[in-house]
Amino acid sequence: MPFSRQTIAGLLIAACLIAVPYAAPLMGGNYAITLATRVVIVAIAASSLDLLIGRGALVSFGHAAYFGLGAYVVAIASFHLANDIPILGWAGSNEALVVWPLAMLISGVAALIIGALSLRTSGVYFIMITLAFAQMIYFVFVALKYYGGDDGLALNSRNLFAGERITDARSFYWISLGALALCLFIQWRLVVSRFGMALRGAASNERRMAALGFSVYGYRLVAFVIAGMMAGLAGALSANLNRFVSPDMMGWVRSGGFMVMVIMGGVSSLLGPVIGAATYLLVETALAGWTEHWEVVFGPFVLLVALFAPRGIWGLLRGRACE
Repeated sequence: MPFSRQTIAGLLIAACLIAVPYAAPLMGGNYAITLATRVVIVAIAASSLDLLIGRGALVSFGHAAYFGLGAYVVAIASFHLANDIPILGWAGSNEALVVWPLAMLISGVAALIIGALSLRTSGVYFIMITLAFAQMIYFVFVALKYYGGDDGLALNSRNLFAGERITDARSFYWISLGALALCLFIQWRLVVSRFGMALRGAASNERRMAALGFSVYGYRLVAFVIAGMMAGLAGALSANLNRFVSPDMMGWVRSGGFMVMVIMGGVSSLLGPVIGAATYLLVETALAGWTEHWEVVFGPFVLLVALFAPRGIWGLLRGRACE
């Protein structure tokens, strides 16, 4: 049906995201735009994780590693440029059209290496190996005192975008929203393609897909790399938003947060992770302003969502909460 509940809900979500910059003066000005930008950026990372969990039944507990790597690529490139210290013969860069693709590339290479090893296992072993690799990367950056170590690394300014400075909060929000729209479109195309069908088939019955001649390992590895690259892009945007990076961006707590967003919003749905990211961050912000022990309230909230909406908030909006 052209105007089903799913279509209406999707249009309302898109309308809300587009209306944020225009309604911001009524909701706190630049603070509201910054919070919305954070939601959009985290939604990119959460949706990339859903590509693994929802489509490929691959529960990666180290997804934040690619998020953090993307952020550090931006920060390190800016650091070397600002201090006029070449790195491997490269002077560094502050151009988004250079460092953001580079962040995606390095995150993708890391995902390729980690995925090539971890995808040879399954179940709880896969979960633990992805977690182990992520923690290894985390401790490497903690030990890199040259780039701030545990204290992190600050950026002097945001990246240039096609030579123009992104100082305006609204401009950066539109760029981030465009990145989210592009990532969701790519995921949609992947899901409805032969690749997506093979990935879902492998999640449903790996042996049958292998017997039919599909390279299950290859399909999963490609999905793993794509998800890592999208998370790297989210990290690059996050570094620009906060103008600061730290090893905490790639810790297991951040990976767990992404997983909660996916589950809360709705696994195996295009807009579910976006809803989950928005709900997670907005509730967290509201509770943190009320009490410093906001986790005590947030935990039961997540539990209630899991109990009464097994298919997530998106499932409730579609009217399929318990299917």
